[in-house]
Amino acid sequence: METNYRNPAFRILFLIATPKLVKKGMTLLKEEDVPVQYHFCAQGTASSEIMDMLGLGSVEKNILMSMMPKDAADKILKKLRKGLYLGMPNTGVAFTVAMSGSSGRLVQLIRSMQPESENSPMERDGLNMAEIEYSMIMAIVNQGFSENVMDAAKPMGATGGTVLHTRRVGSEAVMKFWNISVHGEREIVMILVSKEDKLPVMKAIGEKCGMNSEAQGVVLSLPVDNVVGLN
Repeated sequence: METNYRNPAFRILFLIATPKLVKKGMTLLKEEDVPVQYHFCAQGTASSEIMDMLGLGSVEKNILMSMMPKDAADKILKKLRKGLYLGMPNTGVAFTVAMSGSSGRLVQLIRSMQPESENSPMERDGLNMAEIEYSMIMAIVNQGFSENVMDAAKPMGATGGTVLHTRRVGSEAVMKFWNISVHGEREIVMILVSKEDKLPVMKAIGEKCGMNSEAQGVVLSLPVDNVVGLN
């Protein structure tokens, strides 16, 4: 019989910080026997004035991403805040977003972090969207347009973002069918915003960097259910 893992209480944990602190975060997750970790190099987008105000000092950032049960994520967020002094100058931010599905093997790996008595095949996520205070906006645009994204987002309440350089993969024939020019190099701009600013920021980015613009951007948001490091 196939086990139903629909809507499990799993989280994707992100740590965005200086390379040195992300390395410490990787050590902490290893000590907690977290089975899956992904490490990315990134770049901050905040202006020098904002960087100075936040005490961040440098735009060089790393991202650590991992998947785990919600209870483990809440515990590790607290350890990251304490161990990395998140919220203090020159540190970073950590947050979690709900994970609504995954491949069976990954589910098994994540569930291995739970004590045997807590394993439940039909465990459901009690995430209440009305209580979500922050969202992570992701704008996926052609290379060179991350600054345009932030130029649109900042007047609407965004203070800064993190840029990942990536490459589009997929069918060129499908892209051409939909009259989308094929640009292999893409940039993903990740922006943490409050629930009040989410829609205005997404609308502004869509108007300036949407599919009908040179940026050919796609904008989406993910609910952030827990965050540390924001003052």
